Amino acid sequence: MTRRGRTAGAVAGESRVAAAVAEAHRREWGFVLAATVRITRDLDVAEECVQDAYASALHAWGRDGVPARPGAWLTTAARRRALDLVRRDAVGRRLLPLLVEDVTVAEPSLDEPAIPDDRLRLICTCCHPALSPETRVALTLRFVCGLTTAEVARSFLVNERTMAARLTRAKKKIALARIPYREPGPDELPERIGAVLEVVHLVHTAGHTAPSGACLDRPDLAQRATDLARILHALLPRDPDVSGLLALVLFDDARRESRVDADGRLVLLADQDRGAWDRALIAEGIALVRESLRRRPASRFALQAAIAAVHAEAPSWEATDWAELVGIYDVLLAVWPSPVVALNRAVAISFACGPQAGLDALDALAAEPALATYGYLAASRADCLRRLGRLPDARAAYDEALLLTENEVERRFLADRLANLA
Repeated sequence: MTRRGRTAGAVAGESRVAAAVAEAHRREWGFVLAATVRITRDLDVAEECVQDAYASALHAWGRDGVPARPGAWLTTAARRRALDLVRRDAVGRRLLPLLVEDVTVAEPSLDEPAIPDDRLRLICTCCHPALSPETRVALTLRFVCGLTTAEVARSFLVNERTMAARLTRAKKKIALARIPYREPGPDELPERIGAVLEVVHLVHTAGHTAPSGACLDRPDLAQRATDLARILHALLPRDPDVSGLLALVLFDDARRESRVDADGRLVLLADQDRGAWDRALIAEGIALVRESLRRRPASRFALQAAIAAVHAEAPSWEATDWAELVGIYDVLLAVWPSPVVALNRAVAISFACGPQAGLDALDALAAEPALATYGYLAASRADCLRRLGRLPDARAAYDEALLLTENEVERRFLADRLANLA
């Protein structure tokens, strides 16, 4: 083999290993970090151990090949590193004041925790009442789900620098408040459930439509959110928000395979093959919606699930009861004022009352700071303008939406719409 051939082969091998490590980061980060925190009781130290494990993987996998179970390999490497640190007296003295509640550093137990998912243990720790609601969500998205700081920032509609500072303050607060890493007791879980549900919902949102990248969704994140929602429902089966969130997740899961065509192009809800939707998941979701709406007043996630149920039960796009949807959005805005809910309500108005009414409702949101860089506002305006025949204005709105959209599948859809205006 020539020197050039060996070099090319080595480069190809390094690329395969780098891709495997990147995939393991995307899929396994939350599992590995949560398992490591059980040993260190310190988020910063655990994150360092996990980062060391991923760095070691680049070398070890290049030498020995990618293991059959990358997550298990990484967890073992991170936990070994963590055990080495905990066993050092000096590091042990530094860790004791932070998260460990007693005065001894015991060998970590490998028994199954009371909550059947280490990530949920970590979520409940991040959702401690000593932290602000926004901090709880941001911290959990970053550490449990492995979202980058930029991805977390997009979920909150803030810039990356602001989110980085918020995450740094959150970690310091956990250390100073001596927040323990443990399962909350039965009397503690209900008070933390709101922040936990917010976390699961945002994870699902990031999985349902990826903020950026070549794929429309991130099935790994979507599946994690579904798993966590089911665990929460098993723990709190009578909580209406838990039932509503699980229903909402299931409705989205039911139509996941219909959202792109064979060429990978985005298929809007109006054009999806409803016969291909998973009817078992829809039936389960509808039962959960009915269960959650029995409580009065209706809760946020119960109302969001009710909106999804209207779409799921409609036999076609044309048969959708848009007036009912606008009414539910009105109630939801009263329960949970949100610029994104107001945007979705305006879109519903455009179909219930016509594109001009929808455009007026959208333009009323133009001064909303949280929507200033939100591509869906520009895209929704573009659609109303297109339906009104105001093509020059529609072109400008589609151009704006393209500038604010980073997901390649959505960008391709917007570009197609823009080209078709000609």
